[in-house]
Amino acid sequence: MLLSLPWCLAPTVVLIAISLHQAYLWDSYQRVQHQLLKRQPLADSPVVPTIHAGHRPLSRAQSSPATATVSLPAQDTQLSLCFAGLVYDSVMLKHQCSCGDNSNHPEHAGRIQSIWSRLQERGLRSQCECLRGRKATLEELQCVHTERHVFLYGTNPLNRLKLDNGKLAGILSQRMFVMLPCGGVGVDSDTIWNELHSSNAARWAVGSVTELAFKVATRELKNGFAVVRPPGHHADPSTAMGFCFFNSVAIAARQLQQKGKLSKILIVDWDVHHGNGTQQIFYRDPDVLYISLHRHDDGNFFPGSGAADEVGAGPGEGFNVNVAWTGGLDPPMGDPEYLAAFRTVVMPIAHEFSPDVVLVSAGFDAADGHPPPLGGYKVSAKCFGYMTKQLMSLAGGAIVLALEGGHDLTAICDASEACVSALLGNELDPLPEESMRQKPNPNAVRSLETVIQVQSKYWVALQRFASKLDVGAPRSLCALL
Repeated sequence: MLLSLPWCLAPTVVLIAISLHQAYLWDSYQRVQHQLLKRQPLADSPVVPTIHAGHRPLSRAQSSPATATVSLPAQDTQLSLCFAGLVYDSVMLKHQCSCGDNSNHPEHAGRIQSIWSRLQERGLRSQCECLRGRKATLEELQCVHTERHVFLYGTNPLNRLKLDNGKLAGILSQRMFVMLPCGGVGVDSDTIWNELHSSNAARWAVGSVTELAFKVATRELKNGFAVVRPPGHHADPSTAMGFCFFNSVAIAARQLQQKGKLSKILIVDWDVHHGNGTQQIFYRDPDVLYISLHRHDDGNFFPGSGAADEVGAGPGEGFNVNVAWTGGLDPPMGDPEYLAAFRTVVMPIAHEFSPDVVLVSAGFDAADGHPPPLGGYKVSAKCFGYMTKQLMSLAGGAIVLALEGGHDLTAICDASEACVSALLGNELDPLPEESMRQKPNPNAVRSLETVIQVQSKYWVALQRFASKLDVGAPRSLCALL
């Protein structure tokens, strides 16, 4: 049932009461967690020496799911710093449905807890520079999102008291929520809302990704991985959907443009779902190249956007690249298909663009282990590490991965471990010889041929492939791989 909730008087009391009950349950839980965390406290970041220059939903979902200006060192600057950065904070665990049953909600706190624990168990955390992150400001959120959207999802009953804004009251009176079957509340049928904690968690995710991105862009850190939630790439300027409230990677990119004065930013999105929000935000921007690899199925897979012919508009035409996989799961895409996409589309375009920094919307729901409604693909953890290593050849290695989707805990832990190992420069486990030699399946070949034909109009690097393609001949691309 859809409820229109004017944010005043009795409804406010009821929702705050629910929120306080949620807070009580979570604070009790957090006391236990903090006792565990005390055994492995996050060290304060040491002072780093200055480097001098030289719409169609899933079956489970009914929705289409402040830093001063800084300068980037010259591209030829020789860097001696080798730290990889990690950012995480328990604040993001509190974004949880009041029902308390994770089985009802694929996007739950255990996702980032499990990844963080895995990185500790494997000794990777100790090899990295661990950051605490921070909460994004309302101004930072508004560099991408509308003021109305920021007030709706970036405030809670406690910090609203400090705002005392007549405009805020008007916006909140228009709020709409869904009563979920589990008994909780959501902004849609799969995106839960915790009135006391969701806004803080979402803002902390944004601030953490932004903080890490600046440290990498300014070469205080070599690269980094942000273990954050809720995810962000489905959030467009005025809509929360698909578990997402604020588009963390997009906000980080915009802040790097505005305050970091970066001229070219590459965003690679390998989440199995298309990042409709990120695409929309930068669709007319020639300084941000967005490349997405996602299950599309001719618009029949959530969120339905991301066709190969969506190439950008106006000055941004040609700077939006969609590797839109088609053919469903017959067979599912896996390592050979993703490796072929990197070889023929992603890396050639990325090298030609020559970015100053690379941001990755690192969703792991294409990983083997996710059921069909959540992805159904068969990409291995090793392949994610291999793709990370390839992207490290760009922008002098300045790359930041930010967690997006991925809901099978073993799969996302394995993939995260592989990616962080790659960022650290550790020797990666070799991919099976079969994956390296196997040709992509016919559906993948057709998908790649389509994007090559579309994008060769804009990228010289693809013209050598396009000129040799016989579109009428099945698997014609295979001869070039």
